[in-house]
Amino acid sequence: MKKVLPLTLICSSCVALLPDTASAVSMSPPPRANPQPSKFVLKDASGKATSVDVIQNYQPTKIVRPFVTGGRQLDPKLMRAATIAEERAHAHSRRQCWHAVKEALLASGVISSRPTTAYAKQAGQELVSNYGFRQLPVSDPYQAPVGSVLVYNASRAAGHVEIRTQNGFVSDFRSKTPSRRPLLGVFVKS
Repeated sequence: MKKVLPLTLICSSCVALLPDTASAVSMSPPPRANPQPSKFVLKDASGKATSVDVIQNYQPTKIVRPFVTGGRQLDPKLMRAATIAEERAHAHSRRQCWHAVKEALLASGVISSRPTTAYAKQAGQELVSNYGFRQLPVSDPYQAPVGSVLVYNASRAAGHVEIRTQNGFVSDFRSKTPSRRPLLGVFVKS
């Protein structure tokens, strides 16, 4: 106890004699000179400088990927197939995507007989060769027209197939986002 008292007296006298130094030791951060900018500048894949908005607060009405509208050149039965698949879809996958898409295409009258391929990644080839579908030059699933059939690859699995709907994608389950697998192609019947 005797050692604590002299140390306390020395510290308090230093604070009394040097008040500016003691106030500089405060724990609050210094004020920022520049407020946060409203634009963020970055280089895109080609090396070109691009700027994007910095989001200051939540914006519930901002849509990153707009919903698509139905194409007039497509067979209206494809849009009906998208509706049928959406009505029959579950909340989560049951690993029956190609089965569900086959059923929707058959029920809407887009195809007259049931496809025979077992794997979803083979769907595009069969739809083109046996049912009059054609592949579109689309590489972004969000740009696929409503009713189109999207086929995805998988190296050691069956792949995935889904139908583009007005507000997302559907197979045996509904989703607002497309599959993360590599896209093999977008197929339509006109």
